[in-house]
Amino acid sequence: MTGPPNASGNEHVSQNSANMVDPQDLPFWKRSHYLDRMTLKQLIVAYFQHYTIMSYLSIAALSVVFFAFYPAGVWQTLGAIAAAVLVYPLVWHLLHQYVLHSRWMWKHKLLAPTWKRIHYDHHQDPNDLSVLFGALHTTVPTVAIATIPVGWLIGGPGGAAAAFATGILTTCYYEFMHCIQHLAFKPKWKWVQHMKQRHNEHHYFDEDGNFGITNYLWDRVLGTYYIKKDRKKRSATVFNLGYDEDVALRYPYVKDLSGGIASGHPRRRVMGKEGQQPNKSDDRASA
Repeated sequence: MTGPPNASGNEHVSQNSANMVDPQDLPFWKRSHYLDRMTLKQLIVAYFQHYTIMSYLSIAALSVVFFAFYPAGVWQTLGAIAAAVLVYPLVWHLLHQYVLHSRWMWKHKLLAPTWKRIHYDHHQDPNDLSVLFGALHTTVPTVAIATIPVGWLIGGPGGAAAAFATGILTTCYYEFMHCIQHLAFKPKWKWVQHMKQRHNEHHYFDEDGNFGITNYLWDRVLGTYYIKKDRKKRSATVFNLGYDEDVALRYPYVKDLSGGIASGHPRRRVMGKEGQQPNKSDDRASA
């Protein structure tokens, strides 16, 4: 006659059961979401359930309420909205090129986690939806700085609220189109196809160009616009943005946070054709 299982046996069984949970039974944002495996319908559901999008829409709604209490004139409001629409692509381009693709943020222990979260991780695996959306603590202040002063100059408090709401809603549009560009489907509209091609070249061919997401006007003006055939070979740093093992020896902060440096095409890494370089702290210590 056997007795009841001991406590350690029960704990072992419960741990195994936890590990065997069906991903579909997990809360929505505790599952993995990869855009190259999703349909447009699944993307729309995921998009409107993501906390950043819900936060953006809530902030835009609060801006509209503020505007209702401190309204600007019709022409002032339209001017503030137009100014926000015009300034947004330029600000995004400059930030994308000179901050997100800079080679100075990884050098600072305090800035390295932010750079890793808002851009390095996205280039490591462009289809991972969990790291595609911008971080609220960096995006919202940036939109505020870019839009509120110009809106205030045009229409006072009401103009500032109109410009800020426009910037936030434009961010929502940018984020959705960014998702579309990584979704595994061919858009029907030529202009969306064009955006998708240029952005995929930025991610999979040469990261030093095509910095716009929905608007490549400033790429053309500033000389960073390109088509794949214009450049002879793929950039060696397209997936790591120049942060390689040699850089990590001197500035290990991003590598330590990542548990190593992944190299090569993200899907080939998953298939085992291209691996991840482990975090060899012992090797670094002995060097």
